Amino acid sequence: MRRALLAITGLAAGTTALVVLKGSPGVGQAAHELPAVAAPSGGATPPAGTATLGAKPRARATTPAATRTPSARATTARPTSAPRATTAAPRATTRRVTGPVVENEYGNVQVQIVVSGTRIVDAVALELPQETAQSDRRSEQVDGRYSGPSGQVVQRQSAEVDTVSGATATSESYRRSLQAAIDRAR
Repeated sequence: MRRALLAITGLAAGTTALVVLKGSPGVGQAAHELPAVAAPSGGATPPAGTATLGAKPRARATTPAATRTPSARATTARPTSAPRATTAAPRATTRRVTGPVVENEYGNVQVQIVVSGTRIVDAVALELPQETAQSDRRSEQVDGRYSGPSGQVVQRQSAEVDTVSGATATSESYRRSLQAAIDRAR
C-alpha cells in the first residue's frame, strides 16, 4: 500500500513537472532533463512522455519548440552547444627554498621554506644553536613559534615574525635566513 502511494505521488509530481516545463515558452532542453519517475505497481504503464526508473527515455513525438513559437520568433531550432572542453587547473608547483646560514654568538641558524605557487606552506629550521642546554631550549622556542605549517611564517606569509623573548639573537638570525629564502623564492 505504501509503495503504491509513493509511486502514484511520484507519478503525479513527475507529470506536473512535465506539464509545467513543456507548457512554458522557450523551454528547450529542460524537459529532457526531468528526473525519472517510478512506475506504479500492478503492471500499469505510465502515461506517454514520462520516464520510468531504469528505462530508456522515449522519443518525443512533438515538434521542436522553435516551430511552435509565434511567427515573430525564428522558426529554426537552436543548435545544441557542443560539450565544453574542460581543462584542469594548473597545479601549483611545490618547491623548497633554503636560506643562507646566518651566524650569531650562540651558533648558526638556517631556514628552509616550502612554497606552493606563491604561498609559503611550511617553514623548517635546518640549523639552530645547540651549544648549551639554554641555547637548545631557546632554539626549541624559536622553532616552535616560527616553523611548521601552522607557525608564524606560514600564517603571516613573510619574515615579519615576533621576536621570542630571551632568544633575540636566534630570532633575528632566523628572520635574516628566512628573508633570504623568501627573496630567492620570488
